Amino acid sequence: MSSPAALSASLVQIVNIESDLRAANSRLRYRLKLIEDLWESVLLRESGQELVDLLRQLRAMCSPEGQAPEYPAQEVLKVVESLDLHQATTAARAFALFFQLINIVEQDHEQEQTSIYRISPINSEAEYPVGTFRWLFPELKKLNVPPRQIQRILDNLDIRLVFTAHPTEIVRHTIREKQRTIAKMLKELDRTIGFKGDEIVPQAIALNWEAASLQEQIAEEIRLWWRTDELNQIKPTVLDEADYTLHYFEEVLFDAIPVLYDRIASAIAVTFPKLKLPSYDFCKFGSWVGSDRDGNPYVTPEVTWQTACYQRNLVLNKYIHSVDRLSRLLSLSQSLSDVSQALLDSLGDDQIHLPEIYAKHSIKFRQEPYRLKLAYVKKRLENTRDRNQKLRHSGWQASEMELSTKGQEHQLYTNVSEFLAELKLIQESLIETKLNPKPLENLIRQVDVYGFHLAHLDIRQESTQHSNTISEIAETLQLLDKPYDDLTESAKVAWLTQELKTRRPMIPAKLHFSDKTNEIIETFRMVANIQQEFSVEICNNYVISMNRSVSDILEVLLLAKEAGLYDPATGKGSLSIAPLFETVEDLRSAPPIMTELFELPLYRTYLESHNHLQEVMLGYSDSNKDSGFLSSNWEIYKAQRALQDVCQKYQVDLRMFHGRGGSVGRGGGPTYEAILAQPGRSIEGRIKITEQGEVLASKYSLPEIALYNLETIATAVIQAALLPSSTDTLDCWLDTMEEISVRSRQVYRQLIYEQPNLVEFFHQVTPIEEISQLQISSRPARRAGKRDLGSLRAIPWVFSWTQSRFLLPSWYGIGAALEEFLQQNPEGHLSLLQYFYSKWPFFKTAISRVEMTLAKTDLQIAHHYMRELTKEGYEEAFVDIFAEILKEYQRTLTVIQSITGQKQMLDSDRDLQRSVQLRNGSIVPLGFIQASLLKRLRQHRPDTVDLRSRYSKNELLRGALLTINGIAAGMRNTG
Repeated sequence: MSSPAALSASLVQIVNIESDLRAANSRLRYRLKLIEDLWESVLLRESGQELVDLLRQLRAMCSPEGQAPEYPAQEVLKVVESLDLHQATTAARAFALFFQLINIVEQDHEQEQTSIYRISPINSEAEYPVGTFRWLFPELKKLNVPPRQIQRILDNLDIRLVFTAHPTEIVRHTIREKQRTIAKMLKELDRTIGFKGDEIVPQAIALNWEAASLQEQIAEEIRLWWRTDELNQIKPTVLDEADYTLHYFEEVLFDAIPVLYDRIASAIAVTFPKLKLPSYDFCKFGSWVGSDRDGNPYVTPEVTWQTACYQRNLVLNKYIHSVDRLSRLLSLSQSLSDVSQALLDSLGDDQIHLPEIYAKHSIKFRQEPYRLKLAYVKKRLENTRDRNQKLRHSGWQASEMELSTKGQEHQLYTNVSEFLAELKLIQESLIETKLNPKPLENLIRQVDVYGFHLAHLDIRQESTQHSNTISEIAETLQLLDKPYDDLTESAKVAWLTQELKTRRPMIPAKLHFSDKTNEIIETFRMVANIQQEFSVEICNNYVISMNRSVSDILEVLLLAKEAGLYDPATGKGSLSIAPLFETVEDLRSAPPIMTELFELPLYRTYLESHNHLQEVMLGYSDSNKDSGFLSSNWEIYKAQRALQDVCQKYQVDLRMFHGRGGSVGRGGGPTYEAILAQPGRSIEGRIKITEQGEVLASKYSLPEIALYNLETIATAVIQAALLPSSTDTLDCWLDTMEEISVRSRQVYRQLIYEQPNLVEFFHQVTPIEEISQLQISSRPARRAGKRDLGSLRAIPWVFSWTQSRFLLPSWYGIGAALEEFLQQNPEGHLSLLQYFYSKWPFFKTAISRVEMTLAKTDLQIAHHYMRELTKEGYEEAFVDIFAEILKEYQRTLTVIQSITGQKQMLDSDRDLQRSVQLRNGSIVPLGFIQASLLKRLRQHRPDTVDLRSRYSKNELLRGALLTINGIAAGMRNTG
C-alpha cells in the first residue's frame, strides 16, 4: 500500500497535470483565434476587403454544425454562381490556407498534450495516459503478468514501420517546410504569453514587444505562403518521392530512436528492474519508396539502386555530423584520464592506414586520443560516402572492379559492423574510467537501427508479372511440352519445385526476352547486387501483391534462384518472400495456400535461413473496395486467426504485415486501438505496418508527436501479446460477427457491383477524373486505362468519395446489417451489441471508426454534387442511387448511436468532435465552389472559352484542383 506521503504527492501530481492540460486548452483557443485573425489580416493585405467579406459571408451561410443548408440553398448558390474563376479560385485557396493553418495549431496542441506527461517524475504514482510505457508496465504488474512472459515478448519485440509513396500526400514539400517554420514560431510565441487555468496572464512589456514582433513574422510567413503555388506543376519522380519521405528521417526520426529507447528502458527499470531490456533495434523502419513497382512503370532497377545510394548518403552524413559533435565533447586529456590499451593500439593502426589524418591532427590532438580517434573515424565515413557517390553514378550494373573495396579496407568502412566496433571501442575505454557520454550511447543506438542503409527497401510486384515472366522464359527456351499458363496449379508447383532443385541456370546471362520480362529478371539481379554492396539487410523482403496460389510464391523463389538469391545446393536463400492477400476471396484462401506451402519440404528448408519466420501481408484497401468496411475488417480478423493456427501447426513464427492506409476506408484510424483490435495470438511481439501519404506528415513532422506515436505502437504490441482479448475463444461472438459481416457485404456489393449505373454515378458526382490529374504521385491512378472499378486503385476510390463528402467506403452496408440483426431480437441483440462495444476491442474499434466517418459525412452537400454534376439522361437513375445511399446513411447513424448511447457523433471524443466541427463549417462553402468549378470544367467545349469568366479549360482545371487541395486539408485525410 502506498504511504500517505506518496498518495499526497500523487494527488498533487494529478492536480498539476490537470492544470497543465487546462492551460494547454487555453493556449489552443488563443492560438486558433490568433491564427484566424492573422489569416484574415494577410488576406486583407494581399487581396482586399472584398475577399475577406466573401469568406465571412460563405461561412456564415452554413450552420454551426457544419452541415450544408437544405437544398435549394439559393443564398449560397447565388453567391457561388456569381463568382468568376479568379474569385472562386482565390476563395478556394483562402479556405485551403485556413485549414492548413488550423492543422498546424492542432498538431502543436497534440504535441503539447503528449509532452505534459513527460515532465512528471518517473517514480511518481500519478496516472499516466493509457498507451504509454509509464502506464503499461505498472498495469502489467498490477495484473500479475509473470515477468518471464514479459521478458519473452521483450526479447521478441520487433516493430517495423514501412513508409510508402501512395498518392495521398497532396501537400507540396515546399508548403510542408513553411508549415514547420510557422509551428516553430508559434512555439516561440508561447514564451511571451502566460496562462493560468483558462485565463491569459499579461507578460512583461519586453515580452509583449517580442510577441508583436513574432506575430508579424508569422504574418509575413503566411504572406509568403499565400504567394506560393500549392500545386505541383509536374509529376514528382520516384526519386522526388524518396526525397520527400526521407526528409522525416533526417528531421525527426534519426534523433527520435534513442529517446524512444530511453523511455521504454526507464519505464521497465522502475517496475521490473530485473528484466533484460529489448535490443536497441526493437523498432525499425522500412520503405516502399523507390522499390514498390506494383503498377508503377517508373520504378526500375536503376531507380531502386539510386534510392539505396540516396538513403546511405543521408545516414552517412548524419553519422559524420554526430562524430563532429562527439569530437567537440570528448576533449579528455590523456594526462588527466586513462585510456584503454586497445584504443591506443587502434591509433597505431590508424596512423599506418590514414597517414594524412595523422599528419594533420597528431600535434593538435597529441594529448587528446579520443579526438584523434574520431578524426580517423570521420575520415573513414567521408571516404565511405565518397565511394557511395561514385556507385550512385555507376548504377546497379557497376562492374566487379567498381564494387570491389580491395586495397581500401582500412581507408573506409566496408560494412556497418566495422563502424560500430570503433564506436564501442571508444565507449569501452570511457566506461573503464566511469564515463559513458549520452551522445555516444545515442549514436551507437542509431547505428544499430539505421546501419548504413537507413530504411529497409521492400520490393513489391504483382503476381501475374512473375507468371508472365516464367511463361515467356519457358516458351522461349522450350522448357515445357505445353504453355506454362495451361498447366494446372499442381503441375505448376511440381515443375517449379523441380526447377528449384536443379543447379543449372535456367536464364541465360544475356537477355533476349521482351522488355517487361527483361526488367523483371533484372530486378532480381539488381537485388543481388544491392545485397552484395549494401548488405542483405537493406533489401531482403519481396512482397507479392494479388497472391492467389502456391505457384505465385514459388515463381518468385525460382527467379530469385536465377539471380543467386537462392542456393539449390543448400536450400537456403537471402530473400524473404511475403505473399500479400488483398481481396476477400484471397483472404479466405490464405490459410490453405500457406498450409500447402508449408507442406513442401523445399520451402520448409528455405524458411530455416529466415529463422523459421514467415511474413504475410494483409491488404485493407482492396478488400474494402471489394467487400465494404465491416466485411473487409472481419475477413482480415479471421484470416489472422487462421494463419496463426497454420503457423503454429508447422512451428513457424508469423509476422503480420498490415497494409493500412490513412483513411478509415483503407484501414486507417488510431494505430494503438487498431493493434489491440487484432486477434491476440496473431501478435507475439512482432508487427509490420505501412504508413502512407498524409499520415506521415500528421505522425512524423514534429518530434514529440512522432515519439508518442512510436511509443503507443510499441505499447500496443506488448499489450496485445500479453493481454489478448478473451473473446477470441467465444464462438458465439464470432458467429454473430460472421452473420453481420455477411449481410454487410451483400448490401455493399448490391450497390457497388450490382447497381448498373454506380460506376457512372461515381465518375459524375465525384472529382475522380480531376483527382487523376493531380501531380502528386509518380504512380498512375489506375492499373490499366479502363474506366471500370476493377482497374481503379483503392486510393483514388476513397479519395473521390471523401471529396464529395459521401465517404461511402467507410460505412456503407453496416447500418442495414446491424439493423437486420437488431430486428431479430430488439432488446436482447441491442444489449449484446452494446456489450460487444464495451468489451471487444475489435468491435469497438470498428464502430468508433464508422462513427468518425459519419461525423465527416455530409449527404446534403453530396446531394448538391449529384444535382449539379449529373449529365442529361442519368437524372432518374442517379436519384434512385442517392435515395439508397441516404437511406443506408440514416440507418447507420441510428444504429451506431443506439450502440454507443451517444446523442451526437463523437460525444465520447470531444477533441475530435471539436476538430471536425471546426473544419466542417468552412468545408461546406468550399464544396459548393468545387461543385461549381467542376460543372464549368466539364461543360467546357474545346472550341470555346467559358463565357462567364473567359478562362481556358486548363485554367478551370487548375481551379478545380485547388478546391481538391483545400478539401483534403480540411478533412485531414484523403485516401
